[in-house]
Amino acid sequence: MHSVSTCLNPLAERPSAHERAPRQSRPVLALATALALLAGCGGGGGDPGDPIVSLTCQPNSRKAALRDYFDDWYFWYAISPRPDPWGGASLDEYFKALLFTGNATFPADRWSYFESTESFNRFYGDGQALGYGVAVAGVEVVGRPDLPLHVRHVEPQSPAGVAGVVRGDQVLALNGRPASELISANDFSLLTAERSGQTLALLLQGTGGQRTVTLAAAVYRLSPVPRSAVVYTPGGRPVGYLMVKDMITQAITPATEAFSRFRAAGVRELVVDLRYNGGGLVSVGRDLASLVAGVRAVGATYSSLLYNNRQAAQWNTSYAFTRSADALGLARVYLLVGSRTCSASEQLANGLRPYVDVVLVGDATCGKPVGFLPKDDTCGTTYNVVNFESVNARNEGRYFDGLQPTCAVAEDWHQPLGAPAEPLLAAALAHADGQGCAGPAAAARPRPLALQRERARWSEGERPVMIPR
Repeated sequence: MHSVSTCLNPLAERPSAHERAPRQSRPVLALATALALLAGCGGGGGDPGDPIVSLTCQPNSRKAALRDYFDDWYFWYAISPRPDPWGGASLDEYFKALLFTGNATFPADRWSYFESTESFNRFYGDGQALGYGVAVAGVEVVGRPDLPLHVRHVEPQSPAGVAGVVRGDQVLALNGRPASELISANDFSLLTAERSGQTLALLLQGTGGQRTVTLAAAVYRLSPVPRSAVVYTPGGRPVGYLMVKDMITQAITPATEAFSRFRAAGVRELVVDLRYNGGGLVSVGRDLASLVAGVRAVGATYSSLLYNNRQAAQWNTSYAFTRSADALGLARVYLLVGSRTCSASEQLANGLRPYVDVVLVGDATCGKPVGFLPKDDTCGTTYNVVNFESVNARNEGRYFDGLQPTCAVAEDWHQPLGAPAEPLLAAALAHADGQGCAGPAAAARPRPLALQRERARWSEGERPVMIPR
């Protein structure tokens, strides 16, 4: 357990797995002692569910409340800037000034962010989003305006899905701006709508030639599990294929139903497609991992969330694998991953590793082993600030360079997701037949989320989030 007596160091060495315990199992006397020590340090107050409360919704009051929240709950609170909230900086500028700037152990915080409370609740509560529902392969062409820009994913129930935009369409222009200009500027923000009814004109090149599609932004229902099927290896063995796009509660029912079908089909190999999964709720990842691992892991630690030393004694928490009648209980699982596989989806891979042979196919993941306790400030904004790090049952974490693939394979945007010929899935199927890694090798690329954080945070379609619920 983190030392709570060392008030100036929130980043003590991680405890070993046998030293950690779920919060509810700690002795009352030990907890009371820890809380007394925390009180002596001047921190540890409040509850994770409490909002960030300012006296008014005026900028200076909000900035002061934000500073106080960072002092108590920010993972890097003791080694981060502490600027004066009474200066002339805007709220956005002040928030950025509070973020950890990096050291030899940890990279700079490129993950903490804020959004409207309405948007947050719509996504994580209602399973809906406002926008057009089309995502492009912008990361792959950063700095290369001579390369084509392709659609890589379309939300089925979105305006783009209804209008017939498909993966593999080449984007020639957005609202009249040529794709080469967008790539040069590394700016795909036109794909992010600010309000319902806002329009986006896409000039596309597809199998039928050029066409212009005009989309009106709308609130649409997400499809967190857009594809599931039984496919077959080259040798004829049945394999379950499941694509999970978002770790939200609406994913659990379709995922469980898919596992039930896999069991009925005698599936003993599984491919879970996480390549566009930016993360979401820890509990959803835990439930998916439980369906994979089965009885071998029931009750064992899936992941432990470790807070700064002001909060560790009270709030460090372990999530355990659960029991499901539809679990496959596999010894091996294939995860299709890439630079957009982030946060709670990386946690799924890391949490399974002590119990299951995890074969990663694709590209290195984004590298975000930390997560948030979303905080409403009662002024219409929800803050997602790094509060904890995540480790598995072997105390493994801090994979800030991403989880590296077992089989490095590049994507082909023209191949439908879930098709046996799609390169990442094809490589997994061949590997399941004992053929080793095969497929077009993925090229090394810069860390995409760091590059695109400011101007295109979600225009690529994923939210890099790990939320403990």
